[in-house]
Amino acid sequence: MIGYLLILLAVFLPLFVGVILFGWQEEIKIRHKESGIEGTLFVGYTWTYFLFGFFVPIFRGEITIGLSHLILSLLTLGLFQLVMPFLYNRQYSTRLLNDSWVLNDIPEKNELAEARLGITAA
Repeated sequence: MIGYLLILLAVFLPLFVGVILFGWQEEIKIRHKESGIEGTLFVGYTWTYFLFGFFVPIFRGEITIGLSHLILSLLTLGLFQLVMPFLYNRQYSTRLLNDSWVLNDIPEKNELAEARLGITAA
């Protein structure tokens, strides 16, 4: 019984550490400058990446990034999957904001996103 608990602790430890260090994922509304299309980005620990791995970038439309994450996960025997939940939301959000998207939420959430992503309002 204790063995099973230790295994569960070892499996979910990155999730606990990520949530403690980075907090839960926060959903922030964004808008495309030219088309006006609205979307969302996430800041904080990527618990979805922790659970679903390289499928997350694929589902978000980043097929080449998802495939590169799959290859890196295979090459590192899965260690890459333990590191990426700490990094993926920040990388994805930065790519969106560099690609003509702007923050479009309430000021408190915009400030949270700016602080966590290390950006300033345009």
